[in-house]
Amino acid sequence: MKHEETEFMRHELRLPELTVRGMLLGAILTIIFTASNVYLGLKVGLTFSSAIPAAVISMAVLKMAKDANILENNMVQTQASAAGTLSSIIFIIPGMLMIGYWQGFEFWQTLLVSACGGCLGVLFTIPLRRAMVVHSDLPYPEGLAAAEILKAGAKETVDGSPAGAGLREIFSGSIIGGFIALCTSGFQVLTSTFTVWMNVGKGMTQMPLGYSSALVGAGYLIGIGSGIAILIGVLIAWGVFVPYFTNTLPMPDGMTMQQFANDVYRNKVRFIGAGAMGVAAIWTLITLSRPVIDGIRESFRMMRMPQEQKKLHRMDIDMSLNSILLVFAVTVVGLLGIFYVFVAPEMLPVGQSLSIVVVGVLVAVLMGFFVAAACAYMAGLVGTSSSPISGIGILGIIVSSLVMYALCSSFGVFALPGGEKFATATAIFTTSIILAIACISNDNMQDLKTGYLVGATPWRQQVALLLGCVVGAFVIAPVLNLLYEAYGFTGALPRPDMDPAQALAAPQATLMTTIAQGIFSGQIAWEYIYMGIGIGVLLVLADVSLKRMTRSLYLPPLAVGMGIYLPPSVQTPLIVGAIFGYIINKRIRATSGAEEESEARRRGTLFASGLIVGESIIGVLLAGLIVVSVSGGGGEEPLRLVGGDFAGTAEYLGLGVFILVLILFERFVSGTFAKK
Repeated sequence: MKHEETEFMRHELRLPELTVRGMLLGAILTIIFTASNVYLGLKVGLTFSSAIPAAVISMAVLKMAKDANILENNMVQTQASAAGTLSSIIFIIPGMLMIGYWQGFEFWQTLLVSACGGCLGVLFTIPLRRAMVVHSDLPYPEGLAAAEILKAGAKETVDGSPAGAGLREIFSGSIIGGFIALCTSGFQVLTSTFTVWMNVGKGMTQMPLGYSSALVGAGYLIGIGSGIAILIGVLIAWGVFVPYFTNTLPMPDGMTMQQFANDVYRNKVRFIGAGAMGVAAIWTLITLSRPVIDGIRESFRMMRMPQEQKKLHRMDIDMSLNSILLVFAVTVVGLLGIFYVFVAPEMLPVGQSLSIVVVGVLVAVLMGFFVAAACAYMAGLVGTSSSPISGIGILGIIVSSLVMYALCSSFGVFALPGGEKFATATAIFTTSIILAIACISNDNMQDLKTGYLVGATPWRQQVALLLGCVVGAFVIAPVLNLLYEAYGFTGALPRPDMDPAQALAAPQATLMTTIAQGIFSGQIAWEYIYMGIGIGVLLVLADVSLKRMTRSLYLPPLAVGMGIYLPPSVQTPLIVGAIFGYIINKRIRATSGAEEESEARRRGTLFASGLIVGESIIGVLLAGLIVVSVSGGGGEEPLRLVGGDFAGTAEYLGLGVFILVLILFERFVSGTFAKK
């Protein structure tokens, strides 16, 4: 590790990093971003990464202080970024209301599940830092983008370039990405996808193209290997399985062929993708086992030999093992306590109640460690925003439901009144902990990558993330209750006179609740998950074979599984960005040389970072505007300029703008604008 690469990486550097004012600003941003993410997640099933907007806001606010610096700004974005991911617990917890077990969100139970699960997510990724950040070539697109933003806004010299170097590319990308996001999600004069449907025999499939400029930028950053792997996954889903099922299965009455194809994808193909991701995640954990064990062994060695700790460079120092064990003990005790509070109202025998509590927490912790490694790898591969957290949730609800089914059956719980509902609720509660761990693990490695690139001290970042988890957890339950009382959820309305059409969809929570109910009623379609498991095994074998034959070819199984699982509108801009970057940089190297290619990659990285920044900030602003509009009695689309009949025109306008973005991207990468 080369600590001398930047001014901020010097071991003896003593700058304010984890400051009181930074923590207060981070806490305020955490509250704002958590509330925004909870609303958007329940409405459309998507959350935004808050790290980059937090970095930009931090630089703008702390710029008023004379001694503000890049490391302090990094700590603010580290703390606030917990909001963007911890709020993803909403992908499962509304299921408690959907099955009728809760009548509202229990404040302390929701708070402690979120806070303790989030803290475990931070702890579980600490041993992964050296293996997956320092000694890995994973791209971490959002972590890299946040680092470039922080560097460009620094007052001091960074990487030998004067402060402000690269601002042209970042600022241009931000304006373009933000304007397109505003026209798409705000004014709605552009659509975000262009889809061509094709008949395949008696069935149908689609060729979609997503327009997200931020995802094009992320695709440029993830590289050609991951892009091709995702493309293979999309082809497996929409080129093989959707045509096959739409040709061989009867179409339900009242559905069009397009609706049937989408239904097949949601209810069959995505389960295949989840099975493939499960196998790929296990393989990822196996491949990471050696560096993880080495990291844990080194932590124990440092605890026994504190004098060795003093010899480490400050950028190599994680939280001490004593601190890790203390936080771990507190969080596990908190989970045991709140799990018992959850189970106690059923008035089961004490031995049975304690058994359910201990098994539930044990499943959550063990499964949580497994998904922490998988999510950290996925975030490094394609970024936080594109990482399929809901796929991990599906695996979590399946495992939790199977364990609770076996345990409750042995205790005779199903013979009691409401026994099946209690068992289902317990599985959902367990999965909530798993998902909280997964969310933070997904985000934590991006933050550590950002810190590694700007010269941060890891243990301070880990403390900042723990603070972010606790602060964000206080916000989730009140916001959930507010939204539930105002709108209700699909299948769960607080009052009988409410309009079901106005209810928040909460799509992931609905899906996972349906899976849990299917397992306890014996009606889940296991064959699709088994098919995914078989595909996952084949993908692992293919990746191993390619690596043995040549070092230049590889096929990340997890990326292929994600290609099968995620909607194609999310995948295609990633693929376009990856292929685009490969072609442009290869052409520049062929015509100019390796040095020019390196400079082109720098410009491309900065412009891609700008695209991500622009869309992220507009996403935050629109979320806040929507919440204010709705709470004031307005509509959910306060900036909409056109009616529904404009959709066809908006689709073609979106395609034209997307092509224009690629042209501008190419000119920035090639340096056309820089030469003028």
